[in-house]
Amino acid sequence: MLKKIILGVLVVIILSACALWMAGGDEVYALHRATSVSTAPADYALQDDSRVIVPAPQPHIKQPYNSLKNVYWGDLHVHTVESFDAVLFGTTLTIEDAYRFAKGNSLRSAGGELMQLSRPLDFVAITDHAESFGLRTRCNDADLSLKENLNCWLMETPNVVTFLLLKAVANEPTETPTSEEAAGVYRNSVRNHPTQANFPICTLDEADLQRCYRDSNSDWSQYKDLADKYNQPGILTVFSAYEYSPPLPNSGKHHRNVIFNGTGLPKHATSYFDVGNAIALWEVLEKDCSGDCEFLTIPHNMNKGWGLFYSENTWDGETYDEEAWRLRQRREPLAEVYQVKGSSECALGVGATDEECGFGQILEPCEPGQESGCAFTTSFARQGLKIGLQMQTQMGFNPFAFGLIGSTDTHNASPGDVEEWDFVGKVAAASSPATRRITEWPGREPFESILQFHTAGGLTGVWAEENTRDAIFNGMQRREAYATSGPRITLRFFAGWGFDEDISDKPDAIALAARGGVPMGGVLTPDTTQTNSPTFFVWASADLMSAPLQSIQMVKGWIDDEGNTQEKVRDISCSNGLKIDTSTLRCADNGASVNLANCEGLGNTGAAQMAVAWQDPDYHPNQNAFYYVRALQNPTCRWSTYDALRLGQTPPAHVPATIRERAWSSPIWINPVN
Repeated sequence: MLKKIILGVLVVIILSACALWMAGGDEVYALHRATSVSTAPADYALQDDSRVIVPAPQPHIKQPYNSLKNVYWGDLHVHTVESFDAVLFGTTLTIEDAYRFAKGNSLRSAGGELMQLSRPLDFVAITDHAESFGLRTRCNDADLSLKENLNCWLMETPNVVTFLLLKAVANEPTETPTSEEAAGVYRNSVRNHPTQANFPICTLDEADLQRCYRDSNSDWSQYKDLADKYNQPGILTVFSAYEYSPPLPNSGKHHRNVIFNGTGLPKHATSYFDVGNAIALWEVLEKDCSGDCEFLTIPHNMNKGWGLFYSENTWDGETYDEEAWRLRQRREPLAEVYQVKGSSECALGVGATDEECGFGQILEPCEPGQESGCAFTTSFARQGLKIGLQMQTQMGFNPFAFGLIGSTDTHNASPGDVEEWDFVGKVAAASSPATRRITEWPGREPFESILQFHTAGGLTGVWAEENTRDAIFNGMQRREAYATSGPRITLRFFAGWGFDEDISDKPDAIALAARGGVPMGGVLTPDTTQTNSPTFFVWASADLMSAPLQSIQMVKGWIDDEGNTQEKVRDISCSNGLKIDTSTLRCADNGASVNLANCEGLGNTGAAQMAVAWQDPDYHPNQNAFYYVRALQNPTCRWSTYDALRLGQTPPAHVPATIRERAWSSPIWINPVN
């Protein structure tokens, strides 16, 4: 039996290698050479990092307990050498390296580039793929069998070609659409999840399977121990976490990060080798989380979920019932709206029309017949929020009442490394050094282009009384959290009837808003004695290491009298005393620009702080609605422009030279349905 297994694996590898070579051996070799760790030093010699002005790193500032809450900055989506895909990209940096990086220490990327935060993080969660746990645990043991040596060679030898081969096998089509649907509508598919027995190192032998399970638990135990070791309340809060990662065809994602708090954490990290959908994941976690253990899950890359995230179906073809929807409402209070693979807020032409939905957009709207590789109507957070309003009306509760956060999804063990000038890509030697990031490869899917569609990633801001596990986890649970595209823009958002429009001028505005309303993430029940709109109060402060603020926008979604969902986006505050155009509902351009020769901002425009109290002229007390805020910066250089400076080139012509970084608040819901 053993010989048959080994022979079968070898045959698959040889045949796959032959197929790749016959399909274009020269291209395969060129791809390997262009992404190899061994050739990175020659590519790194092509750039001069001194051409980019980088601010001096700042020390961590410990904030005292604050009943009105402080903002704490973190990254809840980070991969290290413990994720096998990161290994294939050339990552060698460890979990402990990642914790040291989060505290401000510098590291070198797999391509040789320096990585360092301008300011340490306040909290972090390392979320390596649970499916990786146990597969390489014994690779350093002596007297490994042939099959074990083969497994270790595959899993520990950096090679992007191997990654693409394994991805192709994992994403082999298994879909059986149940019916023909309109363009951009998810087609339910029946899938069977693999088990550890599908891996050569585990085989189908019961003893090997049990050993693989024990190895997986051993790896997960190490994660929990290291999280406790590096957790320093007030300095760096560390959560035990992992990623649950079922694949979808055509590089699609249906992944969730699982974040824990408390003690009594599960002994096993449930992966998609164990369960085939999110409902089963939540059920197992609720069963295995004992004592004071708490958990939440955070989906990411809804934009590449091919419509699955906000549909009524699961990854493996089941349909949500009421109990499952309540599980989701209880366990998934947040969604990762921005990361290196783009924005999942909204997409132009997919239920959204405002121009800012083009920011971080990597996909075009679906054409008839497309089942993947395009923007689906149920793939974006704003659409999900609108569907949630309908579900609230139909079921009496809203399973899609989620807040918004940002993260990196770095595979470089570099949490929070989001500043455009420090971006070294996501995938180790495959995206570092600079020449590798801006090189376009023919024949790749458009949305797989690093140059065109990778962002520098985002950050999460959480409002909490202090920097501890309990305080930050509670802030995430109540959705008093928000996303940025990288800069540390401070953003507060309240709604209520307990404060007036002149609150913006009050020195104790935050205290008044906190007493008289609900913060971002909250639900405001209409006051039946009031016919006017509640007051929405927004306060934003610019990141002084990035750029001044340009404007504040309000995004509203609601259900009209016919039961249809609607949305409206308008500017509610402009910098430099500019007025809002009554026809476009937008601020006039404040004239801010960037010197592309050195990436310094031009002109004395923008605001260090902005505060506004606003009432909705279209408010109706019986209308289900949500509101969230976008705070927009003046333009700054995109990461590709910084790379062009390093390489002594002009910025690539077919991507924007600058971007307008931003922050997205979590919504506030106006809920007349009890």
